[in-house]
Amino acid sequence: MTKHITLAISGSISAYKAADLTSQLVKKGYEVTVLMTEAATAFIPPLTLQVLSKNPVHLDVMKEDNVKIVNHIELAKQTDLFILAPASANTLAHLSYGFADNIVTSVALALPTTTPKLMAPAMNTKMYQNPITQENIKRLIAVGFDEIPPKTSLLACGDTGPGALADLDIILQAIDAVLGIRTPKLVP
Repeated sequence: MTKHITLAISGSISAYKAADLTSQLVKKGYEVTVLMTEAATAFIPPLTLQVLSKNPVHLDVMKEDNVKIVNHIELAKQTDLFILAPASANTLAHLSYGFADNIVTSVALALPTTTPKLMAPAMNTKMYQNPITQENIKRLIAVGFDEIPPKTSLLACGDTGPGALADLDIILQAIDAVLGIRTPKLVP
């Protein structure tokens, strides 16, 4: 049975990496539904993700294409794993306080409590290390999210430290692990 992954993308320079992540997930046989915040669309065009996922990209919580369903509720019901990558400080804050003000936060809040949820923060080092952001991450972990920590790197802003999106192979391994899928080791 094909697993359905909902990939939520928020506004971070690393949003461009969502194209490769989407492509790799599809190649692994996952069904991928992409959600984007408005800020995310400034970094990567939705059409790119639509082509790679072979599914519509959801941008607006108020857009209901089918009057017989509530889109964000239906998307949540179809999700086997929810991943927020990249997870900006803004989206983490909104989600940790229960704001449902966009498609990403609305679907996340509508998920059954049993649905696995991952977050991969990506932001400036000072923003990531800020006690408010750390508290928001702890709050989300307390309600069932798992964190894929950012890596330490030279960031787009010129600072060096933790805040860069985790490497895609780490994200893919986390997804497979949560879904109980063993990734075969390549034999040299």
